[in-house]
Amino acid sequence: MKENKFSEILEILEQNTPLNAPAMILRKSFKRTPYTILMATLLSLRTKDENTAQVSKKLFKIADTPQKMVEIPQPILENIIKPTGMYRKKAQTLRDVSQTLIQRFDSRVPLDKKELLSIKGVGEKTANIVLNNAFGIASIAVDTHVHRISNLLGFVKTKNEKETQKELEKKVPKNLWSDFNFTIVSFGQTICLVKNPKCRICLIKNYCTKAKND
Repeated sequence: MKENKFSEILEILEQNTPLNAPAMILRKSFKRTPYTILMATLLSLRTKDENTAQVSKKLFKIADTPQKMVEIPQPILENIIKPTGMYRKKAQTLRDVSQTLIQRFDSRVPLDKKELLSIKGVGEKTANIVLNNAFGIASIAVDTHVHRISNLLGFVKTKNEKETQKELEKKVPKNLWSDFNFTIVSFGQTICLVKNPKCRICLIKNYCTKAKND
């Protein structure tokens, strides 16, 4: 796909992002710092953005720094983040990552990708989200929405999220990376749903490979 097509599609989606998109609600649910963005991203694993927003708003009122996070007793932390699922594992991850930040990075979130990935519990997608949202370092984070929709739109032809990220980084102009994840995820949460997609009101259905084949 040519650069102007990428730009055209993303511009349409950006200009029509619903204010009630869960990704938008999550973005506005807490004071955004490198640390809170990292913690919220870890909480968001395998849960809906609505749940992450609810928990993040509550959690960061009492623990918006690594020091405050590790001071919360494990049972209390688990109870706070329970709505996000896998709460025992996530609580331990939040504490472990916070402790690592204290011990190795002077309580600061590193802006170097290798350093971020050296922290146990921080993976590729999390690192890219943090770099992009916390430090303005252009990165493409690929989740199920980005993988699925990028294939539907013909951006890529890939089998998994890892392949999708590599292909998108090759094909999408770097000046479009920063808003790519947020824009595509918001679209996937409100219009291009997995079940019962709203194709009739989709503004980019002419680009969709599925729509063309139906």
